[in-house]
Amino acid sequence: MFNVELSSHSKKFLKKCDKILCERLIDKIKELSNEPFPQDVKRVVGKKEKVFRVRVGDYRIQYVVFYQNNIILISDIDKRSNAYE
Repeated sequence: MFNVELSSHSKKFLKKCDKILCERLIDKIKELSNEPFPQDVKRVVGKKEKVFRVRVGDYRIQYVVFYQNNIILISDIDKRSNAYE
């Protein structure tokens, strides 16, 4: 089981989004804490670190896994059109 930490951008996004979307995103984040590499995970190309992403509808959750500390850092949550800029 991994501990999940949210970046300041991710926290801000979750506070601003509507309740139903927030619940869906939090459910997916909880799933990541149990299984950091679900079947629909993809690696984000063009980043120095190994950044992974999962889909939640039109939204993307980007994260980095730190095995030594048992931590998943949610670096970004955003709409698909804005997520890869």
